[in-house]
Amino acid sequence: MKRDMMDKDIQEVLFSQEQLARRVDEIAEEISRDYAGKEIMLVSVLRGSFIFMADLCRRIKVPCTVDFMAVSSYGAGTSSTGQVQITKDLSGDIAGKHLIVVEDILDSGNTLSYLLNVLEQRQPASIRLCTLLNKPERRVKPVKLHYSGFTVPDAFVVGYGLDYAERYRNLPYIGVLKPEIYGG
Repeated sequence: MKRDMMDKDIQEVLFSQEQLARRVDEIAEEISRDYAGKEIMLVSVLRGSFIFMADLCRRIKVPCTVDFMAVSSYGAGTSSTGQVQITKDLSGDIAGKHLIVVEDILDSGNTLSYLLNVLEQRQPASIRLCTLLNKPERRVKPVKLHYSGFTVPDAFVVGYGLDYAERYRNLPYIGVLKPEIYGG
């Protein structure tokens, strides 16, 4: 799918490449201040957060390691099924480590509530949640959010790692996908 074809599928650009870069810088500064003198582990929740986490990691000024998890509650659809499954677990032990779970979007809260509970049982020194996008209108489970990029409306958003049917992740901005593309 060519880039101009993808751009035509976007109803509206919510956040430009420049806005995203500025906000990631601000979040990285906040994390660096909060964890001054400590080492952190960033845990990317695949796949949507990989671009956000890469940019964030490069801007954080304290020592950090990274790991990855894949968790699904969407299946092939556009909304959460509520049934959460870990499809790729962490590579190592997290006991005693300062974790920051990095996610692309906090939506219903089902997936992140489950994931944070699983990670908490593994006894990290601390655990915080960092999400690029927050969609509070869709929340059904309470989740404590520590670092957030932007609040978004209840619309289907893609770009900067977020996808529809594995497409649009490579858009350098975040936009609202036209409803006729996903049958909304």
